[in-house]
Amino acid sequence: MKQGIHPETHLVHANCACGSTYNIEMATNEDLAIEVCSQCHPFYTGKQNLIDTAGRVDKFKERQLKTAALKAAAKQKTTKIKPASEVETETKAKTKIKAKAKSKVESKAN
Repeated sequence: MKQGIHPETHLVHANCACGSTYNIEMATNEDLAIEVCSQCHPFYTGKQNLIDTAGRVDKFKERQLKTAALKAAAKQKTTKIKPASEVETETKAKTKIKAKAKSKVESKAN
């Protein structure tokens, strides 16, 4: 290994969000603030923790609530039932239109 080409290492303190502190040798001389470590990561602990970064979890939950509310409103929405008198008048109007169309076709055929 060549001498003089590698950076100097310094002892750095890494502080996790859960409160754990680690001493690490690094090329930088600044202390680190980390969000997840082996003491609090779900893979190592077997427990699932929701780590909320910039309110992402809250935004997701709000979207879920809005979607659930829209689905519930869509289920409650019922189709409008027409009164019998409206149905009869529509049926009469359609039969008159069909009769006129038939008479025009018959008159053109003659």
